[in-house]
Amino acid sequence: MLESAVRLYKRAAEGLDVRMAEPPSRARRRRIHKRAPPGSKPGTLIADPQAPKPVLRAFGWGPSGSEELEAATVADIQALRTRQPLVWVNVDGLGDVKVVRELGEVFGLHPLALEDVLNTHQRAKVDEFPGQTYVVARMLDAPGGVLETDQLSLFFGAGWVVTFQERAGDSFDPLRARLRAHEPELCGRGADYLAYALLDAVVDGYFPVLEQLGERVEALENEALGRPGQRTLYGIHALKGDLLLVRRAVWPLREAVLGLARQERPALTPDTRLHLNDCYDHTVQVMDLLENYREIASSLVEVYLSSISNRLNEVMKVLTIITTIFIPLSFIAGVYGMNFENMPETKARYGYPLTLLAMGLVALGLVFYFRRKGWIGPEARARRRR
Repeated sequence: MLESAVRLYKRAAEGLDVRMAEPPSRARRRRIHKRAPPGSKPGTLIADPQAPKPVLRAFGWGPSGSEELEAATVADIQALRTRQPLVWVNVDGLGDVKVVRELGEVFGLHPLALEDVLNTHQRAKVDEFPGQTYVVARMLDAPGGVLETDQLSLFFGAGWVVTFQERAGDSFDPLRARLRAHEPELCGRGADYLAYALLDAVVDGYFPVLEQLGERVEALENEALGRPGQRTLYGIHALKGDLLLVRRAVWPLREAVLGLARQERPALTPDTRLHLNDCYDHTVQVMDLLENYREIASSLVEVYLSSISNRLNEVMKVLTIITTIFIPLSFIAGVYGMNFENMPETKARYGYPLTLLAMGLVALGLVFYFRRKGWIGPEARARRRR
């Protein structure tokens, strides 16, 4: 019993002493975004030198079929626009101002919007410019297992859609497959419907991430209730940071999609606005799941502290029982340890074994009494499991 109490005490102490241990290593989540110097002229384009170089991919489609260009140039895109009535250009990487500016000249993109494309700290929003609509959304990514958000800049106008991403990797592959197959539902509509489909793909990409976060919430909850330790606390802290990161991406996106769906815009057909309402419903579902996980994550700290407190209470209970058993034994040993001459028991032939027998009977009697009370034994273990 003494050894088990010591082991229990050590485990509880390890759970409490979080200040003496190093936190688990985590990659840096926040990236430093390149910004224009204060006082710069509006529309100044400054690219981050560490950003990947732009890679252009283009799709063109019409009644005759679809056409795809891999690693295209600006000149290739200009030629594609003359051949196809509808064009989608996707740019992966923002490390070259010249390419961004030339592409903006081809499609007539507003300089203020292009400045926001390169300044990748924007929140989700919708801006209207003459002949074009500019939408900013945040896509979720987890390079190396660390959750991050990438800015998606989406322009669309009559017969064209242009998207800019910080780096390669997105959730648009199903849309590309539908364009290659020349699906009538997608290719038979306008550029506004493709813009809706891209936004819907971004929102749908949140659900797998939320599912993974939900699994982390459940695992941390079981760990906090079962065997809480210092890494449990660090895991809860990391989970709350990831949930906050997702909330910062989803909350303004919900308002942006709502603005697209509810406001009259010449670039959007009534059918596309109806589909945008469905996309808005998806953002509401994401927010509901996210808020539920955030509430659970906030309560996990209390669960962790309560579990640690209960474990310490169990330790103190075991130590108290051990102390209670040894108090009468120490009293008997103390009485017969007094060096008085007139103590007849000290000269009895069987005094020593009888004294040990009495001490053993006292200890066994206390153990039996504690089991009858349910303080130790199967009943106590059952209460701890409950």
